[in-house]
Amino acid sequence: MPDPGARPPERITLGHGSGGILTRDLVRDVFVAAFANPVLAKLGDSAILAPETGRLAMTTDGFVVRPLFFPGGDIGRLAVNGTVNDLAVSGAVPLYLTAAFILEEGLAGEDLARIAGSMADAARQAGVSIVTGDTKVVERGHGDGVFIVTAGVGRVREPAPEGAASVRPGDVVFVSGPVGDHGAVIGAVRSSLDVAGGLESDCASVAPVVAALADAGVRPRFLRDPTRGGLATVLAELAHEAGVTIELREEDVPVRDTVRAVCDILGLDPLYLACEGRVAGVVPADQADAALEAMRGCAGGAGAAIVGCVRDAGPGPVVLVTRYGGHRMYDTLASEPLPRIC
Repeated sequence: MPDPGARPPERITLGHGSGGILTRDLVRDVFVAAFANPVLAKLGDSAILAPETGRLAMTTDGFVVRPLFFPGGDIGRLAVNGTVNDLAVSGAVPLYLTAAFILEEGLAGEDLARIAGSMADAARQAGVSIVTGDTKVVERGHGDGVFIVTAGVGRVREPAPEGAASVRPGDVVFVSGPVGDHGAVIGAVRSSLDVAGGLESDCASVAPVVAALADAGVRPRFLRDPTRGGLATVLAELAHEAGVTIELREEDVPVRDTVRAVCDILGLDPLYLACEGRVAGVVPADQADAALEAMRGCAGGAGAAIVGCVRDAGPGPVVLVTRYGGHRMYDTLASEPLPRIC
């Protein structure tokens, strides 16, 4: 358990990245106190892990979100869940994480401790251990508070999703809940909009949703967490790789009214906004009902919906059938409409 007597420094100084006593105290009083586990406690140059049978999945990610704290989460919670989710949608059971911190001189120690606490809480919820890491400090004005770089290791649950090459016309497309929440929150906070209606980031682990699908015998052909570029970008990339068209039905895509309101004000499209706690996937049509039942019965999947289907290649990678019977084309954008969302 975290050490209740640990005290973070008042402010981060360049000395906290020097490898001396200040570094030792920072690691002990912030990171070891928050992430307490037997592997990390040894503080070796690497973590020595128990052997695992079968294939392993590994991922790495960097987090530079601005602002550091937002409704529903912060950069620490985002770093853990973002890494866990990349493992989960590859078909792996997440096991271990690493975390490297690039800190800016002058960062409040309480803010760093809060971020570490969020990471520890997210790791406990996801059932993973943060087993090793690193800390560096850069001069004031060169780091924007804190950046976090992670790596994650998981054990592959067989059979794993085969990916885009296995997708076929007639398959159905699902999402595990409302889309665009995270991007809408970040956009609203940056624009000083009042986030009414309790809108929060959807930042959470999707591992329970993926596990529920596996336990129900559902075998998705394709899984992805729709972060940068949102649902539309994930499906456009899938369509290009698989040589198909994805047809979405606007009335079936779950989007919160508060997200639509933020998008209307800022001129954004919710289908291009990032999610940080959702799964988008493709399953054979005969598994669609079982997939919905499995997702809706677990944490994070209550809003799951079938949103479209896979068609033979047509005029565009993604076609949205609007509520009025029209058609809107979606493709991969040249750049993210909201940079630094994760």
